[in-house]
Amino acid sequence: MPRQPLELAPFRGLRYANGDLDRFIDGEFDLARLLAPPYDVPDAEEARALQRSDPHNAARVTLPFELSRHSTAGTEGTVPRRYRAAAALLHDWVDTGVLALDPLPALYVYEQVTADGRRQRGLIGDLRLPEDGDPPAVLPHEDVADAPVHDRFTLMRVARANLEPIFLLYRGAGGTASITTETVTDPPLVETRTRDGAEHRLWAITDPDVHTRVAADLADRSALIADGHHRYAAYRRLRAAHSDPGWRHGLALLVDSDTHPPRLGAIHRVLPGLRTEDAIAAALTVAAVETVDRPSAHAFDTVEGPALLLASPEGDTHLVHDFDENALARAMPDRSPSWRHLPTAALHEVLLPLWGISEEAVRMVHDDPAEAVAAAHHEKGTAVIVPALDVHLVYEIAAQGEPTPRKSTSFGPKPRTGLVMRLLDTSDR
Repeated sequence: MPRQPLELAPFRGLRYANGDLDRFIDGEFDLARLLAPPYDVPDAEEARALQRSDPHNAARVTLPFELSRHSTAGTEGTVPRRYRAAAALLHDWVDTGVLALDPLPALYVYEQVTADGRRQRGLIGDLRLPEDGDPPAVLPHEDVADAPVHDRFTLMRVARANLEPIFLLYRGAGGTASITTETVTDPPLVETRTRDGAEHRLWAITDPDVHTRVAADLADRSALIADGHHRYAAYRRLRAAHSDPGWRHGLALLVDSDTHPPRLGAIHRVLPGLRTEDAIAAALTVAAVETVDRPSAHAFDTVEGPALLLASPEGDTHLVHDFDENALARAMPDRSPSWRHLPTAALHEVLLPLWGISEEAVRMVHDDPAEAVAAAHHEKGTAVIVPALDVHLVYEIAAQGEPTPRKSTSFGPKPRTGLVMRLLDTSDR
């Protein structure tokens, strides 16, 4: 059966309207104050801080908490009211001119330059979703959990909008799509700097001839989900549940990994209430454990196979490695050897059951080991420092159709939420 083409179509982007917002933000338009990280990055405290930072911050619609002025307790029908409140707030912003649709369908070039100088450009557009039975052009590399998929499904369905793009990678250096992305030189529609020091620029490509050439270049390629597995699963669930043609696509950022190799970090774990000495004692039944100086990625340089670091709230650090192959095989009998040797597979399939900890009790910390150790101190528990995977291994695992455990990777830089959104109730094509 032929594979579905990789299609990224133009659409009319929904964006913050500079002129209309002047009357709301102390007479000065500061877009950075309105942007937010992807919905699953901030913890609850950080999310509420974002919401309080500005009455029009994008987190007020992507993270529907009770802080919203439209929010009320309870449910209406089968949909919690917080989702209806977020949808109502989004459409209120449209009605009052806070957000406005661009006049022409476009593919958007999005550039990020991080504080350390890493530059990434990609195309934002409408990703065509697979029909039932079609081999997809987009490959996931992580498993998903139903609760966050249902959360995003519900929010997007009620809002009739894609509020933030998923992040896709593809191998496309030298192709038309990549060249188009890299050669845009007009003044950007948007240029701003967020608090983390990153610069963000956005251009709109509205020429139909360029759209056609980009489509022809992408058609025979495939893409890997770098970030947004739960949103992609929600896209597909919406596609299956509704006949509305608007749900045949979902908002996506497509980045050429040949031109812009991604930053691939790890997602560390914090295990509240687990004493580190108890964790070590249990781990010794299935692996070797040795003391190391500090929770650093360099501790993994000299070991083969799955390895993890256990850090106590006081910062004492132990390397867990040389897992018993029989223990890995017993815990994961239906998995390939390469999957069993993933650090997160050893953690979730072997160690967490030994420690009597459910996945729901685990707190995730992106990228920063020191932040994980600090969180372990606060939670009177143990931090698990996870090594980053190699991007080529991620491509390989995705190609063989064996998704990694949830939250095995932290690709970056992730797109900022609020630069461009997508409403379904428009004639965008």
